Amino acid sequence: MNGTAGRPIRLEERIVRDPQVCGGEPVFKGTRVTLRTVLASLAAGDSAEAILASFPSLRPEDVQAAIAFAAASAEEDLPVPPAPQIR
Repeated sequence: MNGTAGRPIRLEERIVRDPQVCGGEPVFKGTRVTLRTVLASLAAGDSAEAILASFPSLRPEDVQAAIAFAAASAEEDLPVPPAPQIR
């Protein structure tokens, strides 16, 4: 997934964990806005524009990083169903 200006999103540039910030939960760099909060807002149907309006410390690249993180997590975590048996 590309960020602004067609540059690939590097999650580690946008999402960080620090035990001293929000108990080590993933947050967007330089903020106290958690990844979980943004993903929950997206899942609830909020637009990127609405999220950015609610959290002015976020940038559009942060919302894109949240989506990229969810996509990468789904790719790693979803089980692959067994191939159908041919009889």
